[in-house]
Amino acid sequence: MQALVEAAHAKYAPHATGDVATYIPELSKANPDHFGICTVTSDGRVFEMGDCDVPFTIQSISKPFTFGMAIDELGRDAVLAHVGVEPSGDAFNAIELQNGTNLPFNPMVNAGAITVSALLHKAHGPAALDALLERFSALAGRRLSIDQAVYESERRTGHRNRAIAHLLLNFGVVHEQAEAALDLYFQQCSILVTCRDLAMMAATLSNMGLHPVTGEMVLSVNSIRDVLSVMFTCGMYDYSGQWAFRVGVPAKSGVSGGVMAVVNRQMGIATYSPRLDRFGNSVRGVETCADLASQLGLHAFDCLNIGSGFLDTIL
Repeated sequence: MQALVEAAHAKYAPHATGDVATYIPELSKANPDHFGICTVTSDGRVFEMGDCDVPFTIQSISKPFTFGMAIDELGRDAVLAHVGVEPSGDAFNAIELQNGTNLPFNPMVNAGAITVSALLHKAHGPAALDALLERFSALAGRRLSIDQAVYESERRTGHRNRAIAHLLLNFGVVHEQAEAALDLYFQQCSILVTCRDLAMMAATLSNMGLHPVTGEMVLSVNSIRDVLSVMFTCGMYDYSGQWAFRVGVPAKSGVSGGVMAVVNRQMGIATYSPRLDRFGNSVRGVETCADLASQLGLHAFDCLNIGSGFLDTIL
């Protein structure tokens, strides 16, 4: 496994296509040459190469975790009364809701993620950020914090997300404290992680909510099922269909350059590289995950994917 990770890093490090995100001014400062790959097995073994200790903000990769947190705390029915689970077919930041229901399409687009943040804010009030940081820290296995500069940058320039929040307020999807809920959303996107953190968080999802190192049950089995289902169909922006076809595992990306993939009951995979394609996904990250999935037979419908025994044989 270590040899495969090192080979993938050597293969894709020279790729210089794609651009660093600039619509959030602080993200434009990222080093486009940073590149890390980390895999963590469901029993906690770590294989990594490259810039796996470089901190970056989690951005949209926070969305699956807040979705799972909301299901655990509020129940599936209460959450699904406010957000759907259908692919939108539109950009992740589209100012659009489902016809008929006026609900966000799914929790992986901004409208859905802001709605989930509003549910958590309503449940926890002023303590919402502390509750969210505690859960994210448990998922990573170490204490996480907010990048204040990125948070302020998002808050200052996030006019499109503010428009989405007020559209949700107009249709009664979020509670009256929409601005405070939006602020929580900006903060959750500004949580600092490393590539290794993301791999640990992905491994926790793959391990049915049980952290592979600390042994803490961070998310329930029921919420894991729901989270992975929506990640599989909606997690990679407008590339989600191609991802399901090429890679075939649940995943989520973020515009800071992270990609997190979950191999059910086997391992978590994470990459970090800030150069993005036109969909907002890391170029190196997508190709690395596709490469590893092909070599290891990780695709959900691959004839090589015969369950955890396959990886156990390799490892």
